Amino acid sequence: MASSTAWKAIFDKYKIHKHNFDAEPFELSAEQIKKATAHFTTTGEREVRVLCKQDSREDRPDVFIENGLFILPVHNGRFVIVKGEGYIDIPPIENEVKIYRSKLDFVPDTSNIGDSEMQHIDFAYAASLIRTFADDESLVLTIRGRKYTPEFSYRVGKFELTAKSVQTEVDAGYEGRNQVVLVEAKNSYTANTIIRQLFYPFRQWQQHTNKQVKTLFFERRNDCFSLWQFNFADEMDYNSIKLERSAKFSIEN
Repeated sequence: MASSTAWKAIFDKYKIHKHNFDAEPFELSAEQIKKATAHFTTTGEREVRVLCKQDSREDRPDVFIENGLFILPVHNGRFVIVKGEGYIDIPPIENEVKIYRSKLDFVPDTSNIGDSEMQHIDFAYAASLIRTFADDESLVLTIRGRKYTPEFSYRVGKFELTAKSVQTEVDAGYEGRNQVVLVEAKNSYTANTIIRQLFYPFRQWQQHTNKQVKTLFFERRNDCFSLWQFNFADEMDYNSIKLERSAKFSIEN
């Protein structure tokens, strides 16, 4: 969770409490954050990356929660604090667990070593679960890791924002003959997530391909592999995200 004490110092220094968030977002730079938190001693209270990492509603500092705010990067080293709903619920999957028969003809020893998001998504792909859920046998792994976005504009509520050169990270991206599938993966229970983690890569890769871009949220918990497919009804609207479908699987070798 981002430090509430540090963010109070930032709000006090720049009089953000007095800003009219109903009229416009508040712009803030990494340098300003560093100056306002220079007197703090711990990494969690002065590191820009840590302070701005608010991946769930609960990760937000108190001043954000109390005022209905969330933070978005809009350029490398520049952010905006916005009033509105920045998160999407990851709803429990009530349907029965589906038994999925792995397409592998052996049991990988290495897939059970550790507990990382990457290894779980890799195993699900190797077993062809990702291809099956996406209904696309042509999918191959082509995207992974950190990249920077091209410039694109979008709306959050009534506000229009522009993002450029913002670092994104895709846990796994697959390209098939007619589509690109982007995956945000977690290895533990997730109640909600910031929409940005799905929206920015979606807009980013839309500009690099004419194929349909789909976004999946992936979670492995209690030996089950859960998948949610989200889409954006309006690619210009950050808040137009909708859950398309979901399912949970138990992979049998």
